[in-house]
Amino acid sequence: MNKRPFAITLDVGTSRSNHTGSWRVERPTYVDRLPPCNNACPAGENIQGWLYEAESGAYESAWRALVEENPFPAIMGRICFHPCESACNRAQVDEAVGINAVERFLGDYAIEQGWRLPAAGPASGRRVLVVGAGPAGLSATYHLRRRGHHVRLVDSAPQLGGMMRYGIPAYRLPRRVLDAEIDRVIDMGVEVVLNHNVADIEAERSSGHFDALFLAVGAQLGKRVNIPAGDSAKILDAVSYLRDVADENPPLLGRRVVVYGGGDTAMDAARTARRLGATEAVVVYRRNQDKMPAHGEEYEQALGEGVTMRWLSTINRVDADKIVIEKMRLNAEGYPESTGDYEELGADAVVLALGQDTDLSLLARAADVEVHDGSVQVAQDLMTNGRGVFAGGDAVPAERTATVAVGHGKKAARGIDAFVRGVAADVTPKHELADFAHLNTWYYSDAERTQRPELERIRRQDNFDEVVLGLTERNALFEARRCMSCGNCFECDNCFGVCPDNAVIKLGDGTYDINLDYCKGCGVCARECPCGAIEMVPERI
Repeated sequence: MNKRPFAITLDVGTSRSNHTGSWRVERPTYVDRLPPCNNACPAGENIQGWLYEAESGAYESAWRALVEENPFPAIMGRICFHPCESACNRAQVDEAVGINAVERFLGDYAIEQGWRLPAAGPASGRRVLVVGAGPAGLSATYHLRRRGHHVRLVDSAPQLGGMMRYGIPAYRLPRRVLDAEIDRVIDMGVEVVLNHNVADIEAERSSGHFDALFLAVGAQLGKRVNIPAGDSAKILDAVSYLRDVADENPPLLGRRVVVYGGGDTAMDAARTARRLGATEAVVVYRRNQDKMPAHGEEYEQALGEGVTMRWLSTINRVDADKIVIEKMRLNAEGYPESTGDYEELGADAVVLALGQDTDLSLLARAADVEVHDGSVQVAQDLMTNGRGVFAGGDAVPAERTATVAVGHGKKAARGIDAFVRGVAADVTPKHELADFAHLNTWYYSDAERTQRPELERIRRQDNFDEVVLGLTERNALFEARRCMSCGNCFECDNCFGVCPDNAVIKLGDGTYDINLDYCKGCGVCARECPCGAIEMVPERI
């Protein structure tokens, strides 16, 4: 994960013996450690690497380093919940680096400049079927084309994007951005088949003479529960409701809308209802805020737009213009229990946002593919028990986020490439993690995180204009420069300046060496390295 290779430390001018003097029990060695942001990224981005390019204003180099792993920076800069920032060591100094905001800046800048993705690799003669054109399927398509494989991308919808288009409202992900980044992938030479429902993957694979296939169907079936309801009660599932809105065919909800659930989809459903004219949008959730699965940003945005919450409540009955809710309490294990205490709440429509399932009926004749609890079982390389059949994204047991799906697409492409070439998948071992204890933060001055601006709340009420806006170039540069380059040298020359014996040699190419004729192993260089890129190792006897 290093940005630059380091020179091998040599015993300059000494004997070839491993032991270099009784006065020194340890020697300094330049190392590369794994930055915690890189380690936490589900898409496997070299975050520190592209931040290093961005902080010097080399935006195209930064963008190209980014899209080596993830072809959708403008999309992910909007919808990723950035676990990289939760892992960022800078949070222990002041605040985490705004990685997601810089990623969005680079993605938007690339769209403005018309930059293209790398060309497809030389034709391999291999054919791969990708079923599902959401983040997992599109990511796999990109990485497969990079390797020269022919890809047929199939989806049952009329447009590409999967849940990015049909599950995430436009106020979070503008369609021009979605289309721009998807179009770049398709321009690499992809065979696209839309409005096509794959009923049997074995038949589809056989008829198309595909060497492998990747199953990337999203979780687009809304879960339902048996709630007693009157004949005129209006009950919708959130997935279908959001899809209709995306298709510009929004349902008539009425003035008072109740959303049942506590995840991100529930927040999106309630915020969308407000934009469609609901004067009241209430989220009913059977646990409390601490147990709510929705991300904090989504929840805060919803509250700011007038959505209200009814905690520790469950819907007992739905009628034409009201619901009956039962108040709950949490037991010692944190699970909700009935109280027998009921209350009526006005409601013209109820939206169920209780989770999603994946339609795996297309696997009915794929006897070798194991399905357990509604998920396809896969190996480390994402191949199922079916030979040459891979799966990822919402179809497999994993966190259901777009970023995880993008990472699955990349991993599946690597597995498929190895499979069709008849070789073992290349597994690169990870470096030691660069945790906070490795850093010398004395050298980093406080620099408060740059907050992204937002559309004024009064201007969000009746439209789907984007709410969270991007950073200016000046702010993006500042934010990139807040990166502490954890675990990897960024050529600060600190080791060169503090060495009392002038034993550090600058090689002129951004790397350093240690002259062990002069080094006495005092360890000052390692202690004073801001980013923890020098380690003291015992002398070899």
